[in-house]
Amino acid sequence: MPTPLNLPGLAVFERGWLSSNNVLLHDDDGATLIDSGHTRHADQTVALLRQALQGRPLSRLVNTHLHSDHCGGNAAVQATWSPQTQIPPGLADAARHWDKVALGYQPTGQMCPRFAVHGVVLPGDVISQGGHHFEALAAPGHDPHALLLFDAASGVLISGDALWQDGFGVVFPELDGEAGFDDVAATLDLIERLPVRHVVPGHGAVFDDVAEALQRARHRLDGLRRDPARHARHGAKVLIKYHLMELGEQQFGDLRSWLAATPLLGSCQQRTGQVGTQLDFGLRLLDELLGGGALTRDGDTVRDA
Repeated sequence: MPTPLNLPGLAVFERGWLSSNNVLLHDDDGATLIDSGHTRHADQTVALLRQALQGRPLSRLVNTHLHSDHCGGNAAVQATWSPQTQIPPGLADAARHWDKVALGYQPTGQMCPRFAVHGVVLPGDVISQGGHHFEALAAPGHDPHALLLFDAASGVLISGDALWQDGFGVVFPELDGEAGFDDVAATLDLIERLPVRHVVPGHGAVFDDVAEALQRARHRLDGLRRDPARHARHGAKVLIKYHLMELGEQQFGDLRSWLAATPLLGSCQQRTGQVGTQLDFGLRLLDELLGGGALTRDGDTVRDA
């Protein structure tokens, strides 16, 4: 169901943690969808949109960034409404040529059906629909190519994974040995300078305690900077948990093969400095996820909890 902001022309669909939240800007002329969720929930995305649109056209689809939980529903939405689809510019060529390595789907072992790209949203561009005017702002950190969308009149910030109520998304460049924490800090500083009244995060409920959320995010960032190996271990656990959320369940032998072959898990192991094979590293983390209740195992079957 839509999360109410009591703003005409704007609806938020809060999703489960596997899929990103969706924002629908709408008026009598049509609608713009921001982020489409995960491919596993594409049918649900289409059903939610049908109900909300009530026969109006969906003319545009915009992605804040190209992680599979934010654009995995693009193909299904395009097949239903044929919206013009706009993405951040950094990976536009990779998306047009469907380079799964550059897009990150092969290194992370994640699923995302191919979709068409019709244009890009540049920092400074304005997305107008439903009486709202969302300016695109560069938001590197979690993803180097990500965008924030901010409507100054309403004070609504669509933050993607740059700011959640209790933190922010995994800083993926750091998992590959590239700098990312400073970009996270700069993006948090940018958000603080904006007159934000409501935040629509990529995951979780809409929230208004912006100053407190920024304080929590900075506290978390300080901890990760002090102990980047902890961030890498956390990132590796997120990859494994996300993989099981995608599939629902997997036979243990197949999961072992995935743990041994997924490139980003190997990068995470390098960042932690832990010795042994990539499979050993993955199995240790799997045991921790099972012990903590994030996953369950029934005989030879491992399931998402």
